[in-house]
Amino acid sequence: MPEKTGPRPLECYRDYLRVLARAQFDLRLQDKLDPSDLVQQTLLRAHEKRDQFRGQTEAEFAAWLRQILANALAEAVRRYTARNRDVGLEQSLGAALNESALRLEAWLAAPQPSPSEHADRNEQLLRLAEAVGRLPEDQRRAVELHHLRGLSLAEVSEHMGRSKRAIAGLLLRGMRRLRQLLDEDLS
Repeated sequence: MPEKTGPRPLECYRDYLRVLARAQFDLRLQDKLDPSDLVQQTLLRAHEKRDQFRGQTEAEFAAWLRQILANALAEAVRRYTARNRDVGLEQSLGAALNESALRLEAWLAAPQPSPSEHADRNEQLLRLAEAVGRLPEDQRRAVELHHLRGLSLAEVSEHMGRSKRAIAGLLLRGMRRLRQLLDEDLS
């Protein structure tokens, strides 16, 4: 039986949503909006509409929050790039956010988790998102683009304006630091 969604405060999902928002943030919006603003909008909308959530599990709640974030991202792209309502854009952003969430969850994958393992996994997922947010900026960006957005080393290199070798170093150091942060949290 899946675990019931308890009275977990929305604030617990801030880092998780921030990681996903940064991973899918449209570069055309960089000078106009910060991903943290989108997360704040998402949490505010979720608070206002919490009574509309019809699921029962933490996973369903996280998916509901991702959909609200996808809508906020699509709205920002339309507002700042003068695009009209584009259902395809909203669907593609929703799919991209779900793919990033799956990549994040894959780091914690366990075959057929029991209900208690599933609850532990949700806690680990939130800790992982918080730890990613604590990485140095360049390492965090490289890890998000490569591991969460699924970009190749060459694509990350182009996005960040650095050599592939420099990106490989950032990824290596970022993943090491991420392991350290997660180990510290368990201690």
